[in-house]
Amino acid sequence: QVEVVESGGGLVQAGGSLRLTCTASGPSFDDLVMGWFRQAPGKEHEGLACISKSSDNTYYADSVKGRFTISRDNAKNTLYLQMNSLKPEDTAMYYCAGDRARSFDFAYLLHREMYEDWGQGTQVTVSS
Repeated sequence: QVEVVESGGGLVQAGGSLRLTCTASGPSFDDLVMGWFRQAPGKEHEGLACISKSSDNTYYADSVKGRFTISRDNAKNTLYLQMNSLKPEDTAMYYCAGDRARSFDFAYLLHREMYEDWGQGTQVTVSS
């Protein structure tokens, strides 16, 4: 099992930016499909973005498309989520997740149960 650890959350004003980082342990990071999810209090997990093993394909939720960018650096075993134009409704706990997939498709944005490895999350709070 791969251990993933998120960092980079914090308090930011509306309109600001944050970059979340997810670092994975182990030698097989480039064999993982990766995704970012979030969960606000009282709400279900929401898939935000996912990325293929070689970064050649990404999917985004409509709620973050054009504002958030997912990327990865396989040499550093690291996944990123650049978040711009943040809104108060972006306030949530943010999680990264990985899966040893043979294929990659839009389902990885919708179905958190497809992921095997999850971090503990990093809190993002956007003030108005």
